[in-house]
Amino acid sequence: MTHTVLITGCSSGFGKLTAKTFSQKGWNVIATMRSPEKEIELTELSNVLVTKLDVTDPASIAAAIQQGVAQFGRIDVLVNNAGYGGHAIFEQATDASIRDMFETNVFGTMNTMRAVLPMMRAQGGGTIINVTSMAALIPVPGNSIYTATKHATGGLTEAMALEYEPLGIRIRLVEPGAFPTTRFTANVDTTVTDNDEVLKAYDHRLRQHFAKQVEQVAAASDRVNDPQDVAETIYECATQDTPIHNPVGSDAAMLAEMIAAAESRQAFIEQVTPLLMP
Repeated sequence: MTHTVLITGCSSGFGKLTAKTFSQKGWNVIATMRSPEKEIELTELSNVLVTKLDVTDPASIAAAIQQGVAQFGRIDVLVNNAGYGGHAIFEQATDASIRDMFETNVFGTMNTMRAVLPMMRAQGGGTIINVTSMAALIPVPGNSIYTATKHATGGLTEAMALEYEPLGIRIRLVEPGAFPTTRFTANVDTTVTDNDEVLKAYDHRLRQHFAKQVEQVAAASDRVNDPQDVAETIYECATQDTPIHNPVGSDAAMLAEMIAAAESRQAFIEQVTPLLMP
């Protein structure tokens, strides 16, 4: 039996790479995005259905699932990849931008899971993979709202992994570090209330420091982070027995090791503070 995966956020980055990876490995792929009419690459693949899905719109989720099931018969795996980042000190973030980010990064993930879980239970099993980031592992100054959304998704996934395992459904996290195409460098909301010059200068220092630390960690590694590694890890979570947490990239792996070795969460935060704060 050929398995089917539904992936959100396939217009670029990890989503598109993941769609290609599953397709190359013989899976049926429901590659979803908000503007499918703009896609010209995935539409050329015979086992890929490109269709519209906005994670903030339950009707579009239902329509995409209906179309995918009509073509492929079932959905075995859901990959929640859609999301975006945002650089802002907490006070700089507008109320609208905060709510929009939670709508996509948190409630959007809930919307798609709520839509596929009854089907997976009826089928007798399935897998859900939520793509977060290393911001789910650490506090990221200058990205506090984004960090909050990723911590929320991480906590939700951990709890649901325990809830649904007895029902035959595996729920996993993939946590990329800083890649050439990530929430930290692309698809970023810059809507801020930036009339406070002190906060603007402080935010600039934080971003410069964080970017420098990411570069230093990458330089110290014997291997450059490859976005394809994220797609491969997602595929492993879909096909193998993996842990709940799956960090990807030298920086994310380093942070996971530091967390595991720390005596407490406070000890870890104190250890990682020089990496995060100028």
